[in-house]
Amino acid sequence: MAVDRKLSPTHDAPYRGLRVLDFGQGIASPYCAMLLGVYGADVIKVEPPEGDWSRYLGTTYGSHTTLSAVYNRGKRSLCLDLKQEQGIAVARQLARESDVFIEGFRPGVAARLGIGYETLASENPGLIYLSVSGFGQSGPYTKRPGSDSVAQAFSGLVSVNVGNDKTPHRVGTTISDVATGVYAFQAIATALFARATVGTGRWIDVNLAQSTAALLGHKVAEFVLEGGAPRALNVPAGSYQTRDGWMMVTLVNEPQYKRLCAAIEREDLASDPRFADFARRADAADALISQMREVFLSQSTEAWLARLHAADIIAERILNPGDWLRNVHVEATKAAVCQDTPGVGRVYAPRTPGIARSSRMRSTSGARSRIFDTSSKVPASAMPARSNRPETASRNAPRNSG
Repeated sequence: MAVDRKLSPTHDAPYRGLRVLDFGQGIASPYCAMLLGVYGADVIKVEPPEGDWSRYLGTTYGSHTTLSAVYNRGKRSLCLDLKQEQGIAVARQLARESDVFIEGFRPGVAARLGIGYETLASENPGLIYLSVSGFGQSGPYTKRPGSDSVAQAFSGLVSVNVGNDKTPHRVGTTISDVATGVYAFQAIATALFARATVGTGRWIDVNLAQSTAALLGHKVAEFVLEGGAPRALNVPAGSYQTRDGWMMVTLVNEPQYKRLCAAIEREDLASDPRFADFARRADAADALISQMREVFLSQSTEAWLARLHAADIIAERILNPGDWLRNVHVEATKAAVCQDTPGVGRVYAPRTPGIARSSRMRSTSGARSRIFDTSSKVPASAMPARSNRPETASRNAPRNSG
């Protein structure tokens, strides 16, 4: 039967009372579940005996890597062996008592295990069921293995990220996984809204390939309308090396270009007919950018930013993650959270955008929320006989702080 549990939303925790089962691994589906937890949902992370593979991808700290620690914060933890009938029985029992079920198996695997949408929805019609995969639940590529890098390549993102070496590069973070998690979270939010009136849940299919393609937005339209790879959008925008570092300079209208030239004391570049507008600057990009690079090498980043900001030019220092974390604006706006994690230590991460600010939320110096808690037990049938298994579920796991 459908879940009969009264929710008690607040602006601080709009999903308080919502129960989520997270069978996902890696980043995309766990991130979606984590976002639900940020907004107050009770999220139970379900792992196989060997643990989520993200626990082993990268440098390990205790029983985690940064991937598993960051994208699973605020969750309770449960280990189930889905190769055993008892494990499947526990999963179905939990699904009958849940609002959202998230899985990241290859298409068809969940159904084969007996925890597919049709089976679980027949026992809990209100269940919102999310499937996350590389290429989706249907189509000629549905059985292909997928990953963040593959999605970047397939979607066209890599093709528009060409370096100075003329080689197309993947973006240097898991942007496809994160985007997929955000789009999945958005889809679940709409399904929850509809369920309040319709009374039933639905099956949501979100995949890395489509989510990454959605990020390209206007680039697809450009390619078709221009009959191929489009010219650069806003030359001479880009990264520039200074005497002591790097900065990003950009512009979105013609007056800004003229102010930029004045700020760097190169008014001749503003009057040069080769650089008269965005289109002509794109055609003569090499000639213009080479001169800009030479100019910016002459002074420090701070000196240039003072000049450019005084001229109302869009520019900023290029920070690394450590610089960002220590930045005065980041500290003042509490843009990062820090959570003490058993066996790992203090785990820093950017705060989720848009969450309600309340007295319960703390900055990087004060937040103390554990990723997994181990104070209660689960049925013995659900636990593998391993000493390094994922932690058991807790009924009192602390709320995710953002």
